[in-house]
Amino acid sequence: MTEHEFEPVRGLPGELPKGETMLWQGAPDWWALAQRAFHMRTVAVYFGLLMAWRGGAAAIDGADTVGALQSALGLLPVAVVSLGLLAGLAWLTARTTVYTITTKRIVLRFGFALPKAINIPFTIVETATLKTNSDGSGDLGLTLTSPNKVAYLLIWPHARPWKVTRPQPSLRAIPNASAVAVQLMHALKAAHGDRGIVHAPVILVQETTPQGALSPA
Repeated sequence: MTEHEFEPVRGLPGELPKGETMLWQGAPDWWALAQRAFHMRTVAVYFGLLMAWRGGAAAIDGADTVGALQSALGLLPVAVVSLGLLAGLAWLTARTTVYTITTKRIVLRFGFALPKAINIPFTIVETATLKTNSDGSGDLGLTLTSPNKVAYLLIWPHARPWKVTRPQPSLRAIPNASAVAVQLMHALKAAHGDRGIVHAPVILVQETTPQGALSPA
């Protein structure tokens, strides 16, 4: 038995209403999430520098090579445990997260301790921003129209980093992000066009290297 076993539809709080179709469903890549949301790489570099500093300090104090190395490696268990915890959190987060795009909304289902499902209708999406990574994964951040707002801490790590005053719900570390972004872009344009919305422009901005840039057409 799992915490999401009784979902009527995987990743959704209920059955899709008549006339609404699921377009895409996926989850974060746990390794990409570990590096970019839980900053495993930064933490590893931090411990590496700390171990180098500790070994150097021991050498300056008169320790021989073996003693300096032992002093540096004294931090290794702490580093391994810390990185292991971050990796475990990233894996659990990815395992319990489902992102869904339908013809009318985006749904973020997440949480292994306190499961949550956030519904974001296309009618309140102002812009969608794609940030891609070298491995093909990426983040899709959603800017909501005023006065719509969601608490940053409520949705972290499924939020665009550093956007605290105006949080942006995000699909984090999704594989093949460019293809998902194009699908979302067309769904947003179709939904806004169907409703005749003119006050909320649908724009897809890609924050990445020039290669593979998207066109809104």
